[in-house]
Amino acid sequence: MVDAGSTPEWWDSAKQAISTSDILLNDVIEEFEEPSLRSRGDLFATLIKSIVGQQISVVAASAIWSRFEDFVGEVTPESILTKTHQEIKEVGLSNRKVEYIVGIAQSWIDGFGEIDWDIMSDEEVIEELVKLRGVGRWTVQMLLIFALLRQDVFPIDDIGLIRGMEKLYNSGKALEKTQLYEISENWKPYRTMGVWYIWRSIDPEPVEY
Repeated sequence: MVDAGSTPEWWDSAKQAISTSDILLNDVIEEFEEPSLRSRGDLFATLIKSIVGQQISVVAASAIWSRFEDFVGEVTPESILTKTHQEIKEVGLSNRKVEYIVGIAQSWIDGFGEIDWDIMSDEEVIEELVKLRGVGRWTVQMLLIFALLRQDVFPIDDIGLIRGMEKLYNSGKALEKTQLYEISENWKPYRTMGVWYIWRSIDPEPVEY
């Protein structure tokens, strides 16, 4: 597992590559260069935070996550499973999200916590984690970016990414998925960096999971 607070080892190489392959994105990088992407170093906590953030605004997710952390303390399967459904719900979560979080915590104790994610490909990680109730492809892509620091992740269904790319490359007008993919080709094999700086261009607070 990637150490907490670490920056991707490929980060500087990615900047050099993208600065020549995408002039518009290079301007964004120069404006929002710091802070860089960093890992929490805890895939389980990142997964739980991504569940909390599903389908709500960044501001709302941050507030609920803060209350959740204050309530459970260190976010571990054990600390979550000592709380009742109703207690967890009271931090601001829906019944369904509480069910997802408790189910994931139990699955981690039952074996998911023993998996060596570092040796798996991106698609293998996705294939394994979407077995968990409440976990879809987008959620695992957030883990690949924020916990495992994988370098070539492109979460095409992320609304912030879509809106940011439309703003930068098409004056805010809609782009088809095929067009988004075509733009992202300029970032390969470092699409994660492209995604990170598109997010930075539309949100004053760096995205965290």
